[in-house]
Parts: sequence; C-alpha cells; structure tokens
Amino acid sequence: MTEPHRFAVTVYYEDTDMGGIVYHANYLKFIERARSALVRGLGLDQNALREGGTVFVVRRIDAEFLAPARLDDALEVVTEIVAATGARLSLAQAVRRDGADLFHARVEIVAADPARGRPRRLPRELLAAT
Repeated sequence: MTEPHRFAVTVYYEDTDMGGIVYHANYLKFIERARSALVRGLGLDQNALREGGTVFVVRRIDAEFLAPARLDDALEVVTEIVAATGARLSLAQAVRRDGADLFHARVEIVAADPARGRPRRLPRELLAAT
C-alpha cells in the first residue's frame, strides 16, 4: 500500500468525559473503525473471511497520547501498513485534528482461525496491498 488510508471521525458527546475531552479508551475505537474501513477498502469482506475461518486479532498495541481531542472535533485517522509477513500485519496509526497529531499507535494484527485459536496466513488481497 503506497498511500496511507484516511478515515474521518467526528467526536460525539458519548466519546467524551465530563470535561468534554475524548475518553482515552475511545481512541482505540477510532483506530479500530479505521482498520475495518481499510480492510473493506481493500475489497475484503470480514463476514466472509470469518465464515471461511479467518478473523483478525489484535496482538499488541503501543499507544501514545499527545494532545486531547474535544467534543465536535473533526478528526482523521491515518493508517499505514508498516509490514506484512505470514500471519502478522504491523500498522502505524495516527489520530489527527487539522493536521496535528493527537494520538499515535503501533498495532500488530494476527490472522487467526477462530475455531482453533491458531494463527493462519494473511489473506492474499491484504498481502498484495503491502
């Protein structure tokens, strides 16, 4: 994948704490939605993958909170595929507001067989995009 994937997020009241600042765990939801949109944008149907015995599991997340997002902010989640090998996909994700980084994450995803709980190879379409 040569171009980063971009995903728009609007901060709603439900995303914030009493101070109107995005609750820290919601950044994980934002980057999860962006990853799902990335996979969908590559033409992969996660329901069909699951029925065929492949799901994606988060193995590791390194997160860094840089600045707060607030109620009604228009955010952008930028996702870049860093590496794809065998069953693992490494991603760099950033949540931005007006081009300024608010949150960084390094995410490692593993393709797995949900019935056996064992790793399996990444789908060809995903490997081809890297």
